[in-house]
Order: sequence, then structure tokens, then C-alpha cells
Amino acid sequence: MDATTTVALAPAPPPERHDARLAGDLAIWIFILAELLAFGVFFAAYAFARANDPALFAAEQLALNRSAGAINTVLLLTASYFVVRAVHAAEAGRGHRGARWLLAALGCAAGFVAIKLAEYAAAFEAGISLSSSTFHMFYLSLTFFHFMHVLLGMVILGALWVNARRGRYDADNMNGIESGAAYWHMVDLVWLVLFPLVYVIR
Repeated sequence: MDATTTVALAPAPPPERHDARLAGDLAIWIFILAELLAFGVFFAAYAFARANDPALFAAEQLALNRSAGAINTVLLLTASYFVVRAVHAAEAGRGHRGARWLLAALGCAAGFVAIKLAEYAAAFEAGISLSSSTFHMFYLSLTFFHFMHVLLGMVILGALWVNARRGRYDADNMNGIESGAAYWHMVDLVWLVLFPLVYVIR
């Protein structure tokens, strides 16, 4: 039997398996789903109230700073991009590079917070409060609820940054950074619904 025949009769190697796995911890996904449900209830209540008084909502929407909202949208999307790059860097074993991406994401988040605080300051200076109108009650409640999630996201990103600098993430230890990234993407996703709903759609 020649070498060619031997090769032909040799068993083919088993196909490479790619087992599907949930990115991050199951607990963070349960938390994310619960938070999305809470925001969904808020959004539905806002839509119902708007349908009952569209003229009031349209008029008071005009006073909102849509430019600030648009800049904040860009900041959150950019932060999410940086977080994705950080996860890829960690998976490749380049923790210090991942830490730099996380620091950049934190910078974007800080920009969002600064702009949002300026918006709140302007609103309070104009005498706007939760009791000013139905629209302002929803505007302040929805955006502040999201604002608190951004602050929590910054705490998470800060913890991920510290761990990435210490080289704690690699291809075999991705649970922490993937869980944090999933939470941040949820914060981003909620804003992508909140911004057009409250600031733009009339």
C-alpha cells in the first residue's frame, strides 16, 4: 500500500466545535432584562400620556436642548464602541490596551454626565420641576432614571479599567469584562429609545 492510499484511508479529523456561550454572567442578563422591563413600562406610560395631550407635549418638547441630546447620543455610542474594543483587546491578551479603551469610554461617559447636569441646571433655573407639567414629570423622571444608570455604568467601567490594568482578563477569563460591557450596552440602548421619544418625536 503506497503513501497516497494510506493518506486516503486515514480518518478525517473531527470538525472543530464552536460551543455557543452566553457572554457574561447569567445574573447580569437577568438584571438587564428587569431594567429593560422597567424602562419599557416608563416608555409605555409616556406614550399613553402623550396621546392624551399631544399639544402640551409637542409645545414643551420645543424647549428641550436637542443639540445637547444629540451630542450625548454620540458620546454614548462612542463609549460603546470603545467598550467593544476593550473586550476584543482583553480576549487577545492585551489587557493594558483594553484598559486604555475603557478609560476612553469613561471619558465619554463623563462628558454625557456633564452635559446632562448642565441641562438639569438650566431646567431648574427656569423653574421646571416634576410638578410643572405632565411632560416635565416624565422628562425629568425618565432622563434621571437613565442618568443614574449611566453613573452606575461609570462605576462598573472604572472597576473594569482597574482589573484590565492588572491583567486580570484574557481569553480564559472574560466573564467580568463581558458582564460589564453588556450592562453598558443596555444603558446605550435605552438612550437610543429615550432620546428620539422625548426629544425628537412630535
